[in-house]
Amino acid sequence: MQRATAHYLSREMAILGVVDFALCFILIDTMLQAAGVSVSLPPLADMLPRSDLALAGILTLIVGGIALPAGLYRPEVCRRCQPLLIGIGAAALVAFGVVSLLRDGPDGLIADVRSLYGAEVLTAWLAAMALIRLLHGRLAGRTAATRRVLLFGAPRQVGAVTTRLRSPRGRRFDAVLLPNQAMTWETLRHQQLWAIVMASEPTAQAAEALLDCKFRGIRVLSGAAFQERYLRRIDLDALTAHDLLVSRGITASRISATVKRLCDLIIGAAMLVLLLPLMAVTAVAVKLDSPGPVLYRQVRTGRYDRTYTLYKFRSMTQDAEASGDPRWAQKQDPRVTRVGRFIRATRIDELPQLVNVMRGNMSLVGPRPERPHFVEQLARAIPFYRQRAYVKPGLTGWAQVNFPYGASVEDAREKLAYDLYYVKNRSFALDLRILVSTVRVVLFREGAR
Repeated sequence: MQRATAHYLSREMAILGVVDFALCFILIDTMLQAAGVSVSLPPLADMLPRSDLALAGILTLIVGGIALPAGLYRPEVCRRCQPLLIGIGAAALVAFGVVSLLRDGPDGLIADVRSLYGAEVLTAWLAAMALIRLLHGRLAGRTAATRRVLLFGAPRQVGAVTTRLRSPRGRRFDAVLLPNQAMTWETLRHQQLWAIVMASEPTAQAAEALLDCKFRGIRVLSGAAFQERYLRRIDLDALTAHDLLVSRGITASRISATVKRLCDLIIGAAMLVLLLPLMAVTAVAVKLDSPGPVLYRQVRTGRYDRTYTLYKFRSMTQDAEASGDPRWAQKQDPRVTRVGRFIRATRIDELPQLVNVMRGNMSLVGPRPERPHFVEQLARAIPFYRQRAYVKPGLTGWAQVNFPYGASVEDAREKLAYDLYYVKNRSFALDLRILVSTVRVVLFREGAR
């Protein structure tokens, strides 16, 4: 539990979730009592003291849970209006649809309640969620909600960490820079520091000052530990083979591997059945849009560098690589067809990979599968690149939901920092978080080309 809380949950967002769910429960329960609702619940729920309380709890879990894939529990939505408005809009559409289905369906849980009650409650809840996040964003820069960290070390390493703190995940940290000679307890005591981050190895004199600060109660972290624990990525500049050899994680037990495979089979089969009509329509659209096959087959590198054939809906012209040289997709790539542009933006072109998941070539969650040509090229340029192949490639992954589409060696290096984090910290909880985040990425078309 401690590991899950440290790595996967933001404390501020967890508190925000508790507030949201409590507010949602109060509003829904008030609505049910005011409307005089007749309730139809399963026998087990009827054992509760009040059936409308049980229904309020069920509706709260359903409606409140919509906010998670809508991206409303990311720190950046509290600081930027655009993702907040988009998230609230997406949550509103889904929430109104779900509540209407529960009310009007043949076996609806709610009967004899006017639409106005549901609309009023959902509108009030969504408005409250938006207001809470706007207030949190306003106050975060002026209170302890933003954590002040002192960056200490060589200029190049300090600059690299400062760049990371400008990312959406790092914006809850406020970087403080001081000259090395100012590193004394007397100087730091008025800075209201949350932690000192050592971006590089300290000198003997600096180490003594840091020890003094640590024994006086200031948290001191290495740059690598800070990035892994709070930015959820591996610091490749500081990574060594010794770190990987002695670190915890990396390997997964047989039980967890079996559970992951069962989840792949169950969820993959369900997705194939549910998405079959969409895939059929897509196949027809691809065929009518441009000459060539509907499915695109390509050799990719899988676990332990074994190759396999990957399936996708064709999104480029048939002669996209007529020269025979593999090329990364670029922004506004002229090789992409009209239908291809849409299915790439919405990730529909990836759906045939569910067949690869069922066959065992891939998993639902894992590093992005890469072509052997690029694997060889990137392995020569980026240390530890081959270590990402010790887990199955995935339909989605930690790098895919945290970094846009990569089309260069530098992009691949940045994505590797997230891939290695996943390899080292993979678990059912992290897989679940990635799957939920993927819904947001698909809805808002983040990072597609």
